[in-house]
Amino acid sequence: MPTLILVRHGRSTANTAGLLAGWTPGVALDERGAEQAAALPGRLDGLPLAEAVVSPLQRCQETMRPLLDARPGLTPRTDDRIGECHYGDWSGRKLAELKDEPLMEVVQTHPSAAAFPGGESMREMQTRAVAAVRDWNARVESEHGPDAVYLMCSHGDIIKSIVADALGLHLDLFQRVSVEPCSVTAIRYTRLRPYLVRLGETGDLASLAPRETPPDDDAPVGGGAGAP
Repeated sequence: MPTLILVRHGRSTANTAGLLAGWTPGVALDERGAEQAAALPGRLDGLPLAEAVVSPLQRCQETMRPLLDARPGLTPRTDDRIGECHYGDWSGRKLAELKDEPLMEVVQTHPSAAAFPGGESMREMQTRAVAAVRDWNARVESEHGPDAVYLMCSHGDIIKSIVADALGLHLDLFQRVSVEPCSVTAIRYTRLRPYLVRLGETGDLASLAPRETPPDDDAPVGGGAGAP
């Protein structure tokens, strides 16, 4: 079966503002995010991409633009199922404010029981994302062969939930996975099991350096802004 390359969108204006963007319209890449997107074609150079599947949200579309410009024969396929989690009433709110919500503790420690008011549950998010991957695996293999490589550009929580499924992890453990903006994760699917062959690869180790302000112990809902 095919190899899936998962790309998280570049750093966005919501990431730097500390907002939980969700499906809020008009969330674009910031200056650094645009630079990350511009570097993506070089990072993926040499990979024969059979398909490019993209979240409908602006920040993912912008992340993919330089790659698509560099590969005019690659036609993007938009799939709503790999769009960000529907955070409902939480969308557009500051993460600093949401820390005091009782639901945030559930999101962090028991996400399989978390459902966002006016939105969807994290189980529903994972189910639709994994279904999209399985459908695209079958389509890519049928049209391009079992050794094909294809790409999905999506969001932090979506990618983390797909990784958890590939590793056979319960959704309650998916907050232990971290994927930074414009990071590359690769999963090779086979008939019997998937193999995680890259996780959150950025080529940049800056996020491992000590910070003036220590990172929060909680997982960043929505994925976080990455290294400062």
